[in-house]
Amino acid sequence: MQEQKNFFQRNMKWMIVCGIIVLIVIWAVSKYNFFIKTGEQITAQWAQVENQYQRRFDLIPNIVSTVKGVAKQEQDVFGAIADARTHYSGATTPNEKAQAATQVESALGRLLVIAENYPVLQSSQAYRDLIVSLEGTENRISVERQKYNDLVRVFDTNVKTFPTSLIAKKFGITEKAYFEVPKENQTVPKVDFKN
Repeated sequence: MQEQKNFFQRNMKWMIVCGIIVLIVIWAVSKYNFFIKTGEQITAQWAQVENQYQRRFDLIPNIVSTVKGVAKQEQDVFGAIADARTHYSGATTPNEKAQAATQVESALGRLLVIAENYPVLQSSQAYRDLIVSLEGTENRISVERQKYNDLVRVFDTNVKTFPTSLIAKKFGITEKAYFEVPKENQTVPKVDFKN
């Protein structure tokens, strides 16, 4: 009995050190798993943003066709929308897709301003139905972007704060990019019919 007591007394500091090391390893593994899980949530949330973009892109041809019937002279806007959709389909990273989506938003904004200047178009039930669908989609996009940014905020906070920043650095985990609306999309588009 005395020998056991002496053994524990002699090895107490090593057992404490080993216990601390085990706790640090458990903490590090849990933080690494947090980064992996949160990274996957961010990827899944980005897929939701893309779902809503696809919904918008599916609506745009119908709106363009409806407006084309009335506003034949606005071919440059129709071309800009087609180009923006092409850029989006060719984008491969979330940042490229976000840039292409903002290009679509800009062209779509110009299209809607043009449409407002055609009373015949405004009175069309088909056009009004399409615009209501588009407004709903825009709201969904806004909600999904916010959810995406919320997940990115939590992830990036952990990447930047001590001591989790040590785990992030050790495993090469870097910050994710927020979805931000470019400054040019924060202003109302101007349409000049004098040209």
